[in-house]
Amino acid sequence: MKAIAVQPKLVEQVHDAIISEIAAGKLKPGERIIQEQIAQTLGVSRQPVQQALLLLRNKGVLRDAPGRGLLVAPLDLDQVRNLYDIRAVMEGLAFRSAAERNAERARRLGPALIKRGRDAVAGGSVEQMIAADLKFHDLVYELSENPMIAPTMAAQWGYTQRVMGEVLMRDQLPRDIWDQHEALLQALMAGDGDTAERLARQHISQAAAVLIDSLRSERHADAAA
Repeated sequence: MKAIAVQPKLVEQVHDAIISEIAAGKLKPGERIIQEQIAQTLGVSRQPVQQALLLLRNKGVLRDAPGRGLLVAPLDLDQVRNLYDIRAVMEGLAFRSAAERNAERARRLGPALIKRGRDAVAGGSVEQMIAADLKFHDLVYELSENPMIAPTMAAQWGYTQRVMGEVLMRDQLPRDIWDQHEALLQALMAGDGDTAERLARQHISQAAAVLIDSLRSERHADAAA
């Protein structure tokens, strides 16, 4: 058995740092990824950067650039739609299960996460808004007590995080997302599985609609130019 050349945790950290830059709009669709520059900025060798970039290409976040190298892939409307179709079902299940199984823990742990989300919106940081959103949903997966939900969702989190950034940057009222989260938390705390599932599906569908409508309008404008 060969020794591990690069610690998996380091590759994961580089992967997450690149995703954060893309999700926050600091690396834009079509922008070329310069491996050496990323390695220098993060203070790591090229090897973990190379492995992280390969993972991101396999997830569809990056794609091959003309000639050589990689660039940030534009969002694919079909992929976004398919992703959110799956999320709506999974989130609905997670919220229903969490409400039915852990209403008391939701009452104890949920309000602090709502505050964190509202503080992130007030601060205007897309990275903080995404982090708060992920934290809230992670809590729900835990409260659902279904061990299959979190890893199933995690398999798509790289692309999901990038999409969430686009939603937040395009939505003129990101605070509304936390109004929705607060309504979801109220359903959880009440132990109301029916309402929790319905609101969760609605929450995901509305986020998808904001992004898909915006992307479609952009593409039509570009085609007409």
